[in-house]
Amino acid sequence: MTQEQQSRSASTRETSGAEIVFDHVTKSYPGQKSPAVKDLSFSIPAGELVAFVGPSGCGKTTSLKMINRLVEPTSGEIRINGEDVTKKNPTQLRRDIGYVIQGGGLIPHMSVADNIALVPKLKKWKSDKIAQRTDELLDMVGLDPAIYRDRFPRELSGGQQQRVGVARGLAADPPVVLMDEPFGAVDPITRTHLQDELVNIQSELKKTIVCVTHDIDEAIKLGHRILIFEPGAQISQYDTPENILAAPSNDFVEDFIGSGSALKQLNLRRADELTLWSPPIARIGEKANEVLERLADMGEDTVVVLDEHDHPREWITKRQLSRFDVIPEPNLELASTVEARSTLSDAMSAMLASSHGGALVTRRGKFEGVLLYDTVNDYIRHINSEAHNPRSEGGTSGEV
Repeated sequence: MTQEQQSRSASTRETSGAEIVFDHVTKSYPGQKSPAVKDLSFSIPAGELVAFVGPSGCGKTTSLKMINRLVEPTSGEIRINGEDVTKKNPTQLRRDIGYVIQGGGLIPHMSVADNIALVPKLKKWKSDKIAQRTDELLDMVGLDPAIYRDRFPRELSGGQQQRVGVARGLAADPPVVLMDEPFGAVDPITRTHLQDELVNIQSELKKTIVCVTHDIDEAIKLGHRILIFEPGAQISQYDTPENILAAPSNDFVEDFIGSGSALKQLNLRRADELTLWSPPIARIGEKANEVLERLADMGEDTVVVLDEHDHPREWITKRQLSRFDVIPEPNLELASTVEARSTLSDAMSAMLASSHGGALVTRRGKFEGVLLYDTVNDYIRHINSEAHNPRSEGGTSGEV
């Protein structure tokens, strides 16, 4: 199923998001000749993630902040589920919209739990409901509640702070979540993990998410649709990532995407969308000679070692296995592991850390299978062939 088909399918399923409509919206500032945003009209379907992307000063952040009225529109309407936001109390409006900023924006003297509980407390939720929601969200963003709920922001890494910021944005179960460069302040590896978490969360909760980013690759990875602004606060193209890559609307979009648009489609495909290999499995504490016999019977040379929670801990050869009486607890964390909804681009990066020609694919930490390098390489050859020999005017079909 292509990204566009998934998007259409998602819109037919139950969603907790809300439609957002910009109707001839303009924002002008006193003393400036040109508006920051001029006559902007488009709609964001409920339950989709839309990425605003473009060069600095193009109006993407201004457009985002007009949704929750941190910036007031000069003219036009912005409607959420048909209701004009300018006719709502701005304080109440902001409590009903999640907001995530770069670095998390946590209040330093408040614990993680108290940071997450800010809006639910303002909305008069009961304390037991707030506590339950806090723990659910910490678990969802990959932080153990027992370890992190009572910590303070200064005790967290940058990536952990950003995870708490995402949890806080989701705390009051808002239909709309706004994200302003949410992952711009973290290192590339953490950024990749946070992006994967956001993809998982959005597919599970089906919120309407608007995310501002300067990174076209991040927009392609995250967005059901991408809105590309050009200088002068004009919409250059608003479409699915596949259509933008296959058919840029003008020279500006083509230059903004950059070269290698066919390979950028690796950011559209997820690890679990290609065929996974099911390798031999062993467990920590299992007798090595029994595993070696199993490998011999199967005609295989390697085995993936799982712990009691089905988490992959090691991927070893027969030669390595023969050194042990029982399979020991590994000392190092595997670097060649990706989540099922990670992109093929991320999977290829993980493969560079593997000596076995593949990436171990997990879903919520549990082992699913192995994505082999040859499988991805075959797909790359396929999309390159499609790019050079399109079957239709629309470009690549995206099917494999």
